[in-house]
Amino acid sequence: MSPAARPDCSLNFSLNAARRSGELAELAEGKRVDVLVVGLGVTGAGTALDAASRGLSVAAIDAHDLAFGTSRWSSKLVHGGLRYLASGQVGVAHESAVERGVLMERTAPHLVRAQPFVMPLTALTSRRSAALAEAGLRAGDLLRAVAGTARRTLPGPRRLSAVETLRAAPGLRGHGLRGGLCSWDGRLVDDARLVTAIARTAAGHGARVLTRTRALSVTGTGALIRDELTGQETRIRARMVINATGVWAGGLVEDIRLRPSRGTHLVLRAESLAGLHTGLHIPIPGETSRFVLVVPQDDGRVYVGLTDEPVDGPVPDVPEAPESDIGFLLDILGTVLDTPVRRREVVGVFAGLRPLLDTSHGMDAAGPRTSDLSRRHAVVTSREGVVTVVGGKLTTYRRMAQDAVDAALAARHLDAPPGRGTARLPLVGAASRATLATLSAPRGLIERYGTEASAIHALGERNPDLRAPVADGVDITRAELVWAVRHEGALDVSDLLDRRTRVGLVPSDRAAALAAAHEALAATAGSATGV
Repeated sequence: MSPAARPDCSLNFSLNAARRSGELAELAEGKRVDVLVVGLGVTGAGTALDAASRGLSVAAIDAHDLAFGTSRWSSKLVHGGLRYLASGQVGVAHESAVERGVLMERTAPHLVRAQPFVMPLTALTSRRSAALAEAGLRAGDLLRAVAGTARRTLPGPRRLSAVETLRAAPGLRGHGLRGGLCSWDGRLVDDARLVTAIARTAAGHGARVLTRTRALSVTGTGALIRDELTGQETRIRARMVINATGVWAGGLVEDIRLRPSRGTHLVLRAESLAGLHTGLHIPIPGETSRFVLVVPQDDGRVYVGLTDEPVDGPVPDVPEAPESDIGFLLDILGTVLDTPVRRREVVGVFAGLRPLLDTSHGMDAAGPRTSDLSRRHAVVTSREGVVTVVGGKLTTYRRMAQDAVDAALAARHLDAPPGRGTARLPLVGAASRATLATLSAPRGLIERYGTEASAIHALGERNPDLRAPVADGVDITRAELVWAVRHEGALDVSDLLDRRTRVGLVPSDRAAALAAAHEALAATAGSATGV
């Protein structure tokens, strides 16, 4: 992205209830679209943007909301693929490194920034393991260079002395600490905000982005849908249908075999970890390429994750984290801290399900561990012509979307006009860091909204009541909730507190912010439905 590149301001990036109703009515009249995308997580939103950027007419639907499923339960990281190098998945690692660079330098520099991580070298880390880890970090840095990501974007790895390690992470146990390994990766301000930006950019290029719209059945030429707000059923006609519903993909299309894996994260207050500012990689004993990640956030929270446990049975809308996962993460965290974190200090917990491809054909009933399954995505076309995209990971969403649209065009023997190419298409709010630094708005707003921060700040300038935080100790203003209803498609309290903002990751904060959310919906009653 050139230093001044940003989305075309003449495009309409706003999503709201009025636009949704109008576009649903248009489809109900029988208008056929080129592409129907089912699912509005990061892959579905990315698919809608890819298709729309090629000049195709698009309808993208979700039974719930933007980023309702797996896409909001990630580690909030844009990985360079180091773990995949360790397991021999060189292609996946290279793809991850390339896509990390695209996000950090071109499409979303306002939402992704460099995050330092320290791996403490304790008595539990043998010198051989430390040497292997250091070699892996060097290989990862080589991968960064091959991917074309600038050194100024991601500094190189280096070894730290014990004193330097404790300075970077004061809460570590000093006894037996030999030093540490410092490396850098990409950190998202928020995964759900990334999905919202992708979806709104797709809408700006003409895609109909329709939440609370459930696909009851799909074929290669359309779908029977139901408006979950009114109960009205409508048939959408489409030349191509792409199933991007993640762990729910098998419920729409037969012969899709997935082995969901649960990843659990803890939410802590920064004071529980002595005001930690750097991230931590904590090796899991007995594992060669798995770590517990400790990721500090700009809002005073710290995320600790993640587990990798197979999940059997029906897929829930919102996964629950069992106490065994919480205990496991606290135990691993306790192996490196001077003062262990107690269970009562965990202020929130969230879990997500990864839609991993089932590769256990011909194996024993258990099959491989989910932690050993490939994170490479796959695109499958059914007998009826429905294209399903599954697997993969948040970092590589853009490539998944591109491959899905290519497959859909091939399945229907269709051509599409050449698009601008989503690798160079900045998302709404994007600008260079130099440009963002010149904006007249609070730093927190700029980090969450990029160039749109000035407009949100102006809401508070016009109405001082909107400058107030939604709750004591929460760095989210009431203006952000109003903006979410008017421009980001938020239709109810959950949209506001659980996805457009992440207040809901801490239940006590969510309860304190409920009144502000209801007030925002009431103040914009002409644009949303309050729940």
